[in-house]
Amino acid sequence: MGEPDQPSTARMIDFWLGGQHHFPVDVAAANAFEQAYGPCAPVFRELRAFLGRAVRAVAAQGVDGFLVFGAGVPTMGNVHEVATDATVLYTDVDPVTIRLGQSILAGSDRAGYGFGDATDIGTVDPAQLHRFVPGWGRRPVGVVFLGLAAFLDDATLTRTLDELYAAAAPGSLLAVDFDTEELAGHPQALAMMGPQFRMRPPAAFAPLLGRWAPTADGIVPVAEWRPDGPPARVPDAFHGVLATRAGD
Repeated sequence: MGEPDQPSTARMIDFWLGGQHHFPVDVAAANAFEQAYGPCAPVFRELRAFLGRAVRAVAAQGVDGFLVFGAGVPTMGNVHEVATDATVLYTDVDPVTIRLGQSILAGSDRAGYGFGDATDIGTVDPAQLHRFVPGWGRRPVGVVFLGLAAFLDDATLTRTLDELYAAAAPGSLLAVDFDTEELAGHPQALAMMGPQFRMRPPAAFAPLLGRWAPTADGIVPVAEWRPDGPPARVPDAFHGVLATRAGD
């Protein structure tokens, strides 16, 4: 795979997580963003740690199949590395990220990577869905929806989560994060996020979940969601929630 000439958020996050699947163009973009914002590695490592704790909580419910939207690079504690007995389908819309993910997972019989637009579940390849999330629609699964809410307007996000609710079987669980207004204090960094980026006040998060019901943990800063020890002290950039799909 040739070296890309444009940075990728997925590979920038891989760089911040200490991974190996990024290029100089991604490092340059990451450094430019940090000049406007400050250190990002601690923030994204906390977001990845939240993912790990949420996935472990889902697996503890007996769930052994996961569908991941906006998956990014499938390493550094991503879903199949945490839920080691589960099967996982990673999806993304960026063709370069998809090819990278497929090359990383080429030797895996538990995890696959393909195209999938979170706002249109019909874009997910049915054959891949059947192979890697065999219980989809019939038994509880885990749905991971991280890094996406900030790039969808309220109406699109609400519709998307409701369609996922309707498609998933009762007992399924959804891990989702929301961007707070913390980045407003860094206008240069905020400008780099582009016109689609949406910050929201925490009071706006719960209504967007629709029929998905948060666990008793609620919607809290990711470092405070079932921490393994004292919560890390990082900027309050992301709130996370694990939500359940009730029975019909």
